[in-house]
Amino acid sequence: MSNANQSKPASSPANARVDWVIHARWIATVDDANTVLENHALVVKNSNIIELLPSADAEQNYTGENTVNLDQHLVLPGLVNAHCHAAMALLRGFADDLPLQTWLEQHIWPTEGRHVAPQFVYDGSLIAIAEMIRSGTTCFADMYFFPEQTAQAATEVGMRAHLAPPVFDFPSNWQTGPEQYLSAIAQLSENQASNPLLSTAIGPHAPYTVSDDTFKQITAAQKQLDCGLHIHVHETAQEVIDSQSQHGLRPLARLAQLGALGPKTQCVHMTQINDADLEALHQWQPSVVHCPKSNMKLASGFCPVHKLIEEGINVALGTDGAASNNNLDMISEMQFAALLAKPVSGKATAISAQQALRMATINGAKALGLDGLIGSLEKGKQADITAIRLDHLSQAPVYSPLSALVYASSGRQVTDVWIAGEQQLAAGQLIKLATDELRARQQRWLNVIAGDAQ
Repeated sequence: MSNANQSKPASSPANARVDWVIHARWIATVDDANTVLENHALVVKNSNIIELLPSADAEQNYTGENTVNLDQHLVLPGLVNAHCHAAMALLRGFADDLPLQTWLEQHIWPTEGRHVAPQFVYDGSLIAIAEMIRSGTTCFADMYFFPEQTAQAATEVGMRAHLAPPVFDFPSNWQTGPEQYLSAIAQLSENQASNPLLSTAIGPHAPYTVSDDTFKQITAAQKQLDCGLHIHVHETAQEVIDSQSQHGLRPLARLAQLGALGPKTQCVHMTQINDADLEALHQWQPSVVHCPKSNMKLASGFCPVHKLIEEGINVALGTDGAASNNNLDMISEMQFAALLAKPVSGKATAISAQQALRMATINGAKALGLDGLIGSLEKGKQADITAIRLDHLSQAPVYSPLSALVYASSGRQVTDVWIAGEQQLAAGQLIKLATDELRARQQRWLNVIAGDAQ
């Protein structure tokens, strides 16, 4: 980490009018040099960052329509949750302490079959978006049914979302088969093309729920839509064993053979990696999305993040759904990622606080194809910004703001959030979402689902 206390004054007219001037004790830019600025300001106009400069120079050169002084805060890029199932916030705590296949096949899938519909997805997505904004996330990748409802919720709030609706060989409450899934995804992509906060990908659920013929349709559709491919893969040892038995190939090798592995592929979980898998990842350069808390809770295994980073693989972070985590707090996810990597690798240096922050910001943006827009605080990028207080007794004294962030904080200390220059959280209060209304939605679904389970 480099620290900079000085930068060149803005080359702009004195008292230029802008939308926001955000002064902060520290700014973690997450640029290529991992620069951390002290007593600097971010200047925002028309949804973009137009300057980072010392606070004294900002006061001289800019007049903000809005000015915020965050003198006890670390300001960082908005966090990118590179994998979740937002609407499953309504199933938080529903079926805990079970292995993955039992959890899915005996509890989650039957319950989804009875209850997942447009209203379920809309309500669950609103609740998840509120939780994510409240804990500093400004962009999320979502794989779930009825994505139109998630898109509606995100659009109403002003949340950035990367929608990767699932594809299965079999019917769901949403669609009846592969052709219908892909047609609906193409329509979603067309409908959301004009929304700068939404992007679309194809989400084949997993190698074990998608046949070779369906993968061929998916790769053809991916080329046509010029989009990403988001898939659970190498999530458990049993998945790998079954793939070798059925196809004679490990899942990753099968994806490569079918043309489904490449720089736009987002490989979620990847807890089972051998040398051949590392070679395939190095050759095809997909991103890996690490979900440490969900992997631990479901006893799926450990992603060897340190090895991936050594191989130059882009590793992002995701929370997975609230049904298997049980929260969507990316700051907590950073802490678990940094801590878990150490015993898995046997190296205390495996993942630093700085690396964990990159995984939760710029690496996530890169995985989703958005690193030209978000993921770091740099001139010209979109103003997706998170501010967190670092003066609580449990965080201080602050020798390193990144250490305090990753090892001594949680989303509860986040106070302010901006997405594309629009403030969504102010002094800990959601601006566009009413907490009481969201609690009422939670209670209504609890009554329905708990009653059905009895």
